[in-house]
Amino acid sequence: MTERPPQRIPNRQLAALIAEAGFSNAGLARRVDQLGLEHGLDLRYDKTSVTRWLRGQQPRGTTPALIAEVFTRRLGRRLSAQDLGLDACAPVYAGLEFAASPEEAIDIVSGLWRKDSGSHTELRKIAFTPAGLVVPSRDWLIGRADERVARGGPPPAADTARVPLQARGAPSRQRSAERGPGGRVSMGDIAALRSVGELFRTLDHAYGGGHARQALVRYLEHEAEPMLRGTYGEAIGRRLFAAAADLTRLAGWTSYDIAAHGLAQRYFVQALRLAQAAGDRAYGSYVLVTMSRQAVYLGHGREAVQLARVAQQGVGSGAPPVVQSLLHAVEARGHGVLGEVRACSASLARAERALETSRPGDDVPYWARFFDEAQLADEFAHCHRDLQQYRAAAQHAERSLQLRSASYARSRLFCKVVLASARLGLGELEQACALGVEAAQQGAEMRSVRALEYIRDFERRLEPYRDAAPARAYREKVAAL
Repeated sequence: MTERPPQRIPNRQLAALIAEAGFSNAGLARRVDQLGLEHGLDLRYDKTSVTRWLRGQQPRGTTPALIAEVFTRRLGRRLSAQDLGLDACAPVYAGLEFAASPEEAIDIVSGLWRKDSGSHTELRKIAFTPAGLVVPSRDWLIGRADERVARGGPPPAADTARVPLQARGAPSRQRSAERGPGGRVSMGDIAALRSVGELFRTLDHAYGGGHARQALVRYLEHEAEPMLRGTYGEAIGRRLFAAAADLTRLAGWTSYDIAAHGLAQRYFVQALRLAQAAGDRAYGSYVLVTMSRQAVYLGHGREAVQLARVAQQGVGSGAPPVVQSLLHAVEARGHGVLGEVRACSASLARAERALETSRPGDDVPYWARFFDEAQLADEFAHCHRDLQQYRAAAQHAERSLQLRSASYARSRLFCKVVLASARLGLGELEQACALGVEAAQQGAEMRSVRALEYIRDFERRLEPYRDAAPARAYREKVAAL
């Protein structure tokens, strides 16, 4: 006697939420399909598909998370696949949430660290989603610093001044284990986080994000998380969240550099939330600048402009001139990608005026000190290249390379490729190829997908000249690398 297949149980949770949202079956299917397209998925669900879900059939793959996100957007509250009576699946949206509290922020970001440091490679394959930029940037703009971040009661009076012997270096794994969740956090612990950030930033600039990214993520998991779950008062707590925000943004930046764009986006969102817990509005604007740069790189010019403007609005006119210049320059990059000549020129002019008003004695945040005449010239060069204004692009790229420190090796490589593309646009084929070879040689020493993509972009521009002698020589030299 053959066994009957198990009878499906109607999904009453999903039915109730469909009624609450006011969806028809066809309307829900259409919204799931549209959201899937944002992630590069051609799903093609229809009203019959929804009928099957209501009868108890479980959708496969990432669809449960997509359905949950459709309802989250419609109803204005975070819903999971389980809330809809559906099986959990790959974390398509994990990490895009802008937490409601510091405790929730710790849970979300530490979950990212643990998954990323393990064998959960699906995190590094998740696609970037422009729609995922809207809610976090809006919540940051209208949000306020959390009223309380302290954990475990007020610290003793001496704690705010105590700096242990290890203040200059990272705490050892043994010390981290001794602290554990609930252990007291000191100013020395925070100094260690800051020192580690400087170390990884230096490695990133010189060798690319792929060189030590995994070591950074493991450090966050094994050192930063126990601190965040430790005991601290308000003052130390704010500093701790600020340091954690900086390292989390850096983890996103290195992920972006190896083309793990969806993962990078999630790190940036969580860094933004940690900056809010720190009460550091200016650093939040820097995280938005980073998100805008990623959007520019991926060709999402409109989103890049919006993120830069949110950052400007969020810090107001009281920010130091260097910060104001940075914010306007990043907006210009978005306009450049869109081909908006007038808006791009206006933003560049504002950036230039702001930097001219800066003075050596200005109180510039540590994260903005890289932004100087060399960096502004680099921004001008990229914008003019995108607008196909090649003579201006070449002039600004040459100036940037003259001023830029050798320690910014990857940035110099990018600028050199921009100069090569500008020379190519001016018809100076031999010079362009010579610059391209130099950039390719430097790129071969880095673990940076962005560096390789810059070089490939130059090679695509070089393709119409492929039979010319300089282009043939370029290919031969690069092939030898």
